[in-house]
Amino acid sequence: MLTRLSAATALVLTLVFAGSAHAVPPPPPNPSDDQISAGRADADAKAARVGELTGQLSQAEAKLQELNDEVAFKAELANKARVDLEIAQQAADQAKRDADWARTEADAAGKAVEDSRRQLDEFAAASYSQRSAVGSVSAFIGAKSPEDLLARAQMLNNVSSSGLNVLDRIQQEQAEKANKDSSARAALGKAEEKQKAADQAKRDADTAQQTAIDAQRAQAGRAAALENDKASVERQLADARGVVGGLEAQRKQYDQWLEDKRREDEENAKRAAAAAAPVGVAAAAPSGNRVQTVINRALAQRGVIYAWGGGNYNGPTYGIRDGGVADEFGDYAKIGFDCSGLMMYAFAGVGIYLPHYSGYQYNSGRKVPLSQMAPGDMLFWGPGGGTHVALYLGGGMMVEAPYSGAVVRVAPVRYGGIMPYVTRML
Repeated sequence: MLTRLSAATALVLTLVFAGSAHAVPPPPPNPSDDQISAGRADADAKAARVGELTGQLSQAEAKLQELNDEVAFKAELANKARVDLEIAQQAADQAKRDADWARTEADAAGKAVEDSRRQLDEFAAASYSQRSAVGSVSAFIGAKSPEDLLARAQMLNNVSSSGLNVLDRIQQEQAEKANKDSSARAALGKAEEKQKAADQAKRDADTAQQTAIDAQRAQAGRAAALENDKASVERQLADARGVVGGLEAQRKQYDQWLEDKRREDEENAKRAAAAAAPVGVAAAAPSGNRVQTVINRALAQRGVIYAWGGGNYNGPTYGIRDGGVADEFGDYAKIGFDCSGLMMYAFAGVGIYLPHYSGYQYNSGRKVPLSQMAPGDMLFWGPGGGTHVALYLGGGMMVEAPYSGAVVRVAPVRYGGIMPYVTRML
């Protein structure tokens, strides 16, 4: 990294202080055939690995959907168990009320039996003392007239009938008490059965709910793992394409440089004279100094952490939440730069204040074909330049704030997905 950076810096200084004396810059890196072949082989291997991981990711996503469905199903089972619990509890409560009512009725019947027994005992005591009908005879003693005697005979007859009625009523009330006791026991048994059903329904509800919670936690962990796998796959794919694309582009640039150098050699004497003119040197110096200021400010931030949404005209700032990958890396709690924030800081050193969005930065200056890029130009990726921006250093190198988890760095220009034009501010 340090060796490549030194070469890039030397190249920038050469371009700046040479002014307009050279129409063609110094030769760009010329990778060997072995390097290009090795790069292609590595890219092919990575592509195969990416394909393998993509297949695994598809299977994992299918499993994730199954887990989502299972969580929904378990949640509905928990709802069903809770409904069953409420119904069982209501039935148990009603059965207990029935048992209580039956027990009250049985108690009342038992009291009626006891009252009837007491009346019968009183009658027997009054009518049959000393194991004879003394009670009946004594009822006639003391009659004062025939009418009184007839009245007492009628009374005894009524009392005898009442005693028989009492016996019948006792038998009837005993039967009713037995029936009500049986009803009370049946109702109580039903209450106990319903209570057991209620308790089982509650256990089913708790089990189903816990199962749903466990499945949800497992699903959440799997989802997080899938996101990490996906990010890793995407980075591997980008790196593989970037390496092979960069090597091939460097070879293409070198071939173009050879052609440009051949044409330059034909007019070398004329250009050398023009480059030696004092006026030309004086005119080129301000522009060169401004370019160098921008480059130096960007290079001074090497090693500063990436923070999505971070950076302004004065330096690194806290990142902001994006609701996605940046939040997973905690960018909102880091002080650093994102790609467009680094450009804001670099160009603010020469009084150019760019907006904090690469798509707007792409349209902030003059468009120059990629083949004519020069140090200090901004390179862009994605539709409208809205995906990424970096600062070109020369010699096929650039400085950038790449992505969450990385730091500001110097790297070879990646040609995969690059815009066909650079933006020149100086």
